[in-house]
Amino acid sequence: MIDLSKHKLELDYPCNWEYKLIVYDESGAKEAAKVVLTKRDYKITPSKVSKKGKFKSFTVSTLVHNEEERVMLFEDFRAHEAVKMVI
Repeated sequence: MIDLSKHKLELDYPCNWEYKLIVYDESGAKEAAKVVLTKRDYKITPSKVSKKGKFKSFTVSTLVHNEEERVMLFEDFRAHEAVKMVI
């Protein structure tokens, strides 16, 4: 098994990045994107629904300019009350 923690992700910035948000409802995903990506252009698209329909996932894509920004947005999504999980 490969230990990915020893490898750093190498990206050419700026680049488009996708965050997968797992939420309870669509309005939560839209609210999180609006709050976290306040003055950015972004696209949000429905992805999947859990087997029992309790959770829904949405893909949010936006332009990131560097690793710090990419990680900061991840943490901001993770901290939003409507977001159950970010991938």
